[in-house]
Parts: sequence; structure tokens; C-alpha cells
Amino acid sequence: MTKAEFVELVQKNGEFKSKAAAEKAVKAFIDSVTEALVKKETVSLVGFGTFSTVEVAEKSGTVPGTNKTYKKAAHTAPKFKFGSTTKEAVAQAK
Repeated sequence: MTKAEFVELVQKNGEFKSKAAAEKAVKAFIDSVTEALVKKETVSLVGFGTFSTVEVAEKSGTVPGTNKTYKKAAHTAPKFKFGSTTKEAVAQAK
């Protein structure tokens, strides 16, 4: 599903009068979650899931097929864990 298709779905489910209003709501949601994650805060949406961050340690390795090595610096990565309601809905959709 593309972002445009998702905006149409939000418009339908949210009963927005226009696609522009639905797109504004989607953008506000994305911007708000991103802002919270930048501050290393957790966003929990009961039944849907939890957005959080995780600290990833530095790692090094070799490039396959060569003798070259690389190092990837320690960093903070975004993480999402689905809630049980969402998991159950997807599992029942078979």
C-alpha cells in the first residue's frame, strides 16, 4: 500500500471530508511519533503497538568475498512492537 492509498483509507475510516485533511492527520501522526522517538520517548498505543528506541552497539566485520573490514558505529535505532490486538487481527485474516 502506498502512502496515497493509505491516506485514502484514513479518509474513509476517519470520515474526513477531504484527502487533504486525512493527509494532514497522517503527517501529524508521523511527525509526532518521530519527534517523540528523537527525544528517546516511548509511544504506546494500547492494542496497536509500541514505538520505542533501542541502543545498538558498535560492530565490525568483513565484507564477504574480500579482505576488507568495516566498523559500524554505535547508534540509536527505532523499534516497533505490535500489540496483541493487532497480532490477533492479522492472524485471523488468513
